[in-house]
Amino acid sequence: MAEDPAGSGASPPWAAPGDDAARRQRLQALELLLAEQRFRIGRHVSACGAAGRDQGGGTGTGALPRPAAAPVGEAVRTLLDSLPVPVTVIRPLPGALNPHDRFLYVGQNRAAREYAARILPPGGLAPWSGPVPLFERFPTLAGTAVPRLLDEVCRTGRPQGPEAAEWPLPGPDGLTVRVSSEVRVTPADDLLLVSWERGHESLMAQEAQRLVGVCWAEWSLGDGAVEVSSGFGHVLGAPDGEPPPGLLELGRRLTPRSLDALYRAVHDILLSAPVAECDLRLTGPDDRIVHLVAEPVRLTSGPVWAVRAVLHDATSDRRSHALAERATREAQAQRERADTVAEVAERLRDAVLPGFPAELARHGVEAVAVYRPEARAARVGGDWYKTRVLPSGKLLVALGDARGHGLAAVTLMAKLRYALAGLAYTGEWVERLTGWLNAVACDDGEESTATAVIARYHPDHRLLRWTCAGHPVPVLVRDGEPRLLDPPPGGPGMPLGVLPEETYTAAETPLRPGDVVLLYSDGLIERRGSDLDRDSARLLRAVARGAAGGVPPGRDALDTFVRDLVDGLTGPHAEDDATVLAFRVVDPDAREGKEG
Repeated sequence: MAEDPAGSGASPPWAAPGDDAARRQRLQALELLLAEQRFRIGRHVSACGAAGRDQGGGTGTGALPRPAAAPVGEAVRTLLDSLPVPVTVIRPLPGALNPHDRFLYVGQNRAAREYAARILPPGGLAPWSGPVPLFERFPTLAGTAVPRLLDEVCRTGRPQGPEAAEWPLPGPDGLTVRVSSEVRVTPADDLLLVSWERGHESLMAQEAQRLVGVCWAEWSLGDGAVEVSSGFGHVLGAPDGEPPPGLLELGRRLTPRSLDALYRAVHDILLSAPVAECDLRLTGPDDRIVHLVAEPVRLTSGPVWAVRAVLHDATSDRRSHALAERATREAQAQRERADTVAEVAERLRDAVLPGFPAELARHGVEAVAVYRPEARAARVGGDWYKTRVLPSGKLLVALGDARGHGLAAVTLMAKLRYALAGLAYTGEWVERLTGWLNAVACDDGEESTATAVIARYHPDHRLLRWTCAGHPVPVLVRDGEPRLLDPPPGGPGMPLGVLPEETYTAAETPLRPGDVVLLYSDGLIERRGSDLDRDSARLLRAVARGAAGGVPPGRDALDTFVRDLVDGLTGPHAEDDATVLAFRVVDPDAREGKEG
């Protein structure tokens, strides 16, 4: 059973909130919780160091004497100092009887010294005075992937890595420093070069975090160090250049109730809960709310030594949710719930379904969308669509239908749409994007299901790659003749939110200038008492009538074609919401010449 770091139970050890004394008690309890965990980490690191010395430090009976001529030559040292990445020089000693003496630490380059100066506090590591067994100087390194990588290079003669490696180092004043790097081992004649490099965020990851107001942070419990992503200060509303706060400092910025929530989250993580999450309301004029989802970070054995968390600026979401709830209560009290829900939902829809970006035309695409609500005014549904030019120059094109009607459907619709907008910036294939979107829907609850077609258009190749999650397949109109696109290999996947581990495959459809692709919700074609084949045949007949002789060029003509199609299929009394997103492939060079 895991040790309870704060006594018994998960409740904070203080009285009801309300005054300054109670707030001080809260902060003292959080400080004590962190101090106790820091002590456990230090005790574990000390035990690891003692075990390392017993197993291989020193010159016991089976150890060979250290060679006197082990240092690296001046020419090699000059060459290593010119490298931009930190490099540690290791000399293997195959004849050593003790495995911990097989690798001799004989040098490091300038980048490695600067790297150590950045991550280690003054006095955290004794000065290096000459060749020494690697695992005598760094005993806790023996529990990482480094020994295996060194052995593999000696055995195969080939470079190994990169692999992630994390290990603790004892620091001054009882602190424990956590080192986290990517490690590579490269053979160089009779030496081994071990390079250490921290991973860097890609530009796309930064943009995705910025777009959806998300950041990450890792709080080291051994020495209080904090590592954060570039958007951390923005999510917390902190001034530019302000150092990121530790967990205790973060607690000082919270309201009393949120301080309770942070204490419980840290407490649960230290008891090895796989995940803990809570809303944190920060004090300040903007009344910011940050949603925190955290998990413990530990070695293969030993105590939790860091808290890793994703933070999301939930201020707008929480306020919007509160406003929606208030509107619903008022509508119920006034017996006008249906009209009020419809108004709120329509405003939300207008907010999340804007027009099309102008740059679509510069990438060879014209796009229009037509939305027709159900005849009953209060039954606004969850139809949504999205088009966006991605940094790679490819185009995101998607249309979906969230289950149900009213605020619940519109809320799920908005969540899926915004999630897709951020995830698409990762540059991942549409199969992976659809899988991620499925995970978002599954995490939202059992009733949160939706169907969707997620596509990415490659203008350079005029290729459409698309997936289908339980949704009607698109229609291609070429030279006035419509046809249903062939579904992805294996058929359409399950709707979003049904099976957490569902995987999706993509279909590839080559397009030509003048081709029109129609994405649509099932409300356009489904009728009571009918079946899918009959509904699809009726759709193709309607498209053929509207496209007879071809769809005239220009976005206005494309819009007229789609509106006439929706009018003809739904009539004046639509049984369900109907949405059609149409895009046409055009030749951007020819278009520019015509406009010029």
